[in-house]
Amino acid sequence: MRYGIFFALLASLLLSACQSEPEKTADLILVNGNIYTVEEDQPRAEALAVKGDRIMRVGSNEEIETLKGESTEVIDLQGRFTMPGFIEGHGHFQGVGRMLMNLNFLRAESWEEIVAAVGEAAKEAEPGEWIIGRGWHQEKWTSTPDRNVLGYPYHDDLSALTPENPVLLRHASGHALFANAKAMEMAGITSETPDPVGGEIVRDSRGNAIGVFEENAEGLIDQIYAEYRSKMTPEDIKNEWLRANKLAQQECLAKGVTSFQDAGSSYQDIEWFRELAAQGELDLRLWVMLRHSYDRMKDNMDGFPILNEGNYFFTSRAIKAAVDGALGSYGAWLLEPYEDKAGFSGQNTTTVEELKQIAQLAIENDMQYCIHAIGDRANREVLDIFEEAFNAHPDKEDLRWRIEHSQHLHPDDIPRFADLDVIAAMQAIHCTSDAPFVVKRLGEKRAREGAYPWRSLLDAGAVVTNGTDAPVEDVSPVESYYATVTRKRPGNDMAFFPEQAMTREEAIYSYTMANAYAGFEEDLKGSLKESKLADIVVLSNDLTECAEADILNTKILMTIVGGEVKYQK
Repeated sequence: MRYGIFFALLASLLLSACQSEPEKTADLILVNGNIYTVEEDQPRAEALAVKGDRIMRVGSNEEIETLKGESTEVIDLQGRFTMPGFIEGHGHFQGVGRMLMNLNFLRAESWEEIVAAVGEAAKEAEPGEWIIGRGWHQEKWTSTPDRNVLGYPYHDDLSALTPENPVLLRHASGHALFANAKAMEMAGITSETPDPVGGEIVRDSRGNAIGVFEENAEGLIDQIYAEYRSKMTPEDIKNEWLRANKLAQQECLAKGVTSFQDAGSSYQDIEWFRELAAQGELDLRLWVMLRHSYDRMKDNMDGFPILNEGNYFFTSRAIKAAVDGALGSYGAWLLEPYEDKAGFSGQNTTTVEELKQIAQLAIENDMQYCIHAIGDRANREVLDIFEEAFNAHPDKEDLRWRIEHSQHLHPDDIPRFADLDVIAAMQAIHCTSDAPFVVKRLGEKRAREGAYPWRSLLDAGAVVTNGTDAPVEDVSPVESYYATVTRKRPGNDMAFFPEQAMTREEAIYSYTMANAYAGFEEDLKGSLKESKLADIVVLSNDLTECAEADILNTKILMTIVGGEVKYQK
């Protein structure tokens, strides 16, 4: 009987050892790396181990090799620079996909190039079919059209090539659009059509529309396009949405983006994102802001916030609104008039009263509040709205409300970000992209003191995040990182007020931990640390040490989300 007890105990111990062995071994090991963790107590490492979708351990090759089992996958990094996956801090996810489906003018250098591309598209289009594009920016062309108003071209050349097809070309900023004669005819635009509140129909000296519709005036054309799309079946609409979603995921993963903070989606978008997350069909993590009018949202907040659904692939815990437009389309709301548009101070696109109503809705429903503000007047108004809300609810702490863009600030308002714990959700690439016209719009003094003032905000103690506002800009974090540390445009050695640049370490932090913090996700992502999600990117150059000229040549070699390789060059 004693032998029986002995063998039973031995069998039990062996079984226990076999069962516990997998718990001590990694599913994936990365070795021989130059790993930058974004953790102060262990900034560099050689290797890391992943178990499931989490980081198991970070350390030396020898330490991590002890976690290797028979079924462990091993990736030799061969000394490559490895860091937390980039978090896109402010973009438009569906917009990224739709940009890839339609005409893309982000790199267009002239109006003639755009006209030619639309003309080619018209040859393939059916009569009555809309031609859609995005990305043009009149300030970035190498030449100004002969006939223009404030640099904007007239529609005539475009209209001559598209007599049977309405055309809608969205400005790169999204805050203006260009329409041809057919689209304007369908919308009933005449010299008598009044400008809507918060928008402007750009006209010539005789009052005729030239084809450009700024800010809220975009709605005059958008409404007609929406009527055209209303004839699509629900199935076709969803399939188009799914296609854009797939293209956006592929584009982001190829650029090293493992999480994407979407700056404004509808209830329908959020429902479909949740479906994909539940089905395991999201390959990167989405953090989404709800965007509707106050009237649409006030009785429809049940179920919000939505946190970490689909195994941490989908969250919606913020509300988005906008107080003004963009600088490029004269929509930024300024304290003093534009230098190059006398007597005009920009557009207030949503009333301050409605923004205050949404603030109350957000605070009552434990939602972050994220307001688009670009001009110095717009930023001051939003800081005032936030301060009023905070003072009215002293019991509410650590709200992490955000100003999206925070681009042009009055020096007096810079310290208020830290004083109020308001996050400056900025996009570095906008600085260098807009640099050719910022001084023209604001004048040298305003531009120097308050245009994209990253250093001033950081020195004041504010949290500054990073992103691209894609599809306004390319979603590439490498390009935005270059802008962050150099304040230069590619191919141009002239820096835009370089005293406001971030250090390389600050720039990486702005794209990782700062964005994670701005979404209440700093315990889940943003650094490479035990128990955090295994979201990792491998690059061809060490962004902290490589020559400045080599930053833009950096390639994304591998993107890992939740311990799974989702992209490999």
